[in-house]
Amino acid sequence: MNLSIKSVALALAVVVLVFQSAYTVNQTEQVIITQFGKPVGDPITTPGLHFKLPFIQRVNSFDKRYLAWDGPMVEMSTKDKTYVQVDTFARWRITEPMRYYLRLRDERSAQSRLEDILGSETRTAIARHELIEVVRSDKDRQPLQDESLGSLTSAGTLGLLRPIKVGRAAIEKEVFDAAAPKLAEFGIELLDVRFKRINYNQQVLERIYQRMISERLQIAQRFRSEGEGEAARINGNKERDIHEIESTAYKRVQEIRGEADAKATEIYARAYAQKHGAAEFYKFIKSMETYRKIINADATLVLSTDSDLFALLKRIEQREH
Repeated sequence: MNLSIKSVALALAVVVLVFQSAYTVNQTEQVIITQFGKPVGDPITTPGLHFKLPFIQRVNSFDKRYLAWDGPMVEMSTKDKTYVQVDTFARWRITEPMRYYLRLRDERSAQSRLEDILGSETRTAIARHELIEVVRSDKDRQPLQDESLGSLTSAGTLGLLRPIKVGRAAIEKEVFDAAAPKLAEFGIELLDVRFKRINYNQQVLERIYQRMISERLQIAQRFRSEGEGEAARINGNKERDIHEIESTAYKRVQEIRGEADAKATEIYARAYAQKHGAAEFYKFIKSMETYRKIINADATLVLSTDSDLFALLKRIEQREH
């Protein structure tokens, strides 16, 4: 009975000893063995079953995969003193686990150091460039112009974005180049850095809106000016055409009247020239028409005794008596 108890106890002790000695390394892990807090041996990167001294040695595992760092939204100033809010993220991995363990110990400390270094380098890079360099991504792209100005040949630089010298992609590379050597000292390889989002400060937004409104007003005013110029040109052409048509019509009317008067005169002349009395009668009719036009109820006439009208009135008076 005592022998069997001893056997069971010995078996349990062996199991516990094996359990405390054996450990497995996953394909996504790398391990450092520490003894009383100090690293022992080289980092273990080969996956599989491994052994250590029980109780006195400890397994410290680190991820071999690409890890993410997502920085907070931080407000910073550009070269032209414009405040923007920049949200940055990065990808990194542990390439030297021994140095990483000695300098940082765990991923929480690594994330904090990433935030310090990447945040500092981001602020430095943003401060070296103007706002337009930060928000535009490609320096090789040609400047864009508002499509609404396509028909305005005299628009000049209105609505035209000026060329950039660097661009956001190059600024991200500046941050990467500056931060990578500093992180390498901690056994970290920086894989990539990107600006996830860049927001304008509220005061900057107000200035941008005012600038957009001002530019749109300039565009509208240019359209109105050109429209008013075109309207003036059309109205001028209309007035010129009206005057030309009226002048041509008046000339034609006068020509027709002249031809008609000439024709009528010719007919009268031919009619009254046939007999001597007809000519006298025509002269009398014309005289009557003239008298009818110049004499009315309110007219006062002063006539000489040798005037034709006085002689005519005298004859009429004599006939009545």
